[in-house]
Amino acid sequence: MKGLGNRYSVLVGLLFLALIVVATLHTLNGGGEDTLGLDRQPARWPLPEFAVPAAAGTLEGDANVYQDDCGSSTLPCPEDPQRVPACQIATPGAIRVCDLFDRPLVISFWFGTESGCERQQDVVSTVAARYRGRVNFLSLDVRDSRGSVRELVRERGWEMPVGFDRDGAVAALYRVGGCPTFAYAYPGGTLQSASIGELGVGALSHHVEELLIATKVAERG
Repeated sequence: MKGLGNRYSVLVGLLFLALIVVATLHTLNGGGEDTLGLDRQPARWPLPEFAVPAAAGTLEGDANVYQDDCGSSTLPCPEDPQRVPACQIATPGAIRVCDLFDRPLVISFWFGTESGCERQQDVVSTVAARYRGRVNFLSLDVRDSRGSVRELVRERGWEMPVGFDRDGAVAALYRVGGCPTFAYAYPGGTLQSASIGELGVGALSHHVEELLIATKVAERG
């Protein structure tokens, strides 16, 4: 049954992804059109930069997914080319993914505030507490009701950062096609591995341990 559930989550995710305008985003940073967690990714794929409102905060707006200031852009530039890249904004209430690159990082993408995918964030919260100070965690809700997500953060007492991807731009940027999708990244923000589907505390902890081991090997050169 678990396998059927995972396949259902992938199917729902793929249908969800089809609703997002992603045509200009799939080629960022050398990535292709594969689905994160299902298809093999390039070795040490650089995670695209983004900034999102903290889900429990008061900041409103869509994600900032600008990788640069238009000087050497891979995204279409607006008429006014002046813009602030995601990791250079100084907006109170925003979560910048680059601020989490100082340690190994786990990003959990999810959607559906009354689903097993939402309940997976309880697992993420538990594992994040276990590895506090060693591994950074970011839970990222995609296109749900902001009020519902804010209430979940309050009710569940999640202490890891929870971001809100209102228009799905970050999910498109990362080619998320199922719920939940996990990205495991080395310090500095390059991909170590990814997985898709529900995980228990033990299984998620196993992925984190593999990330820590891979990080040590990479640091030894």
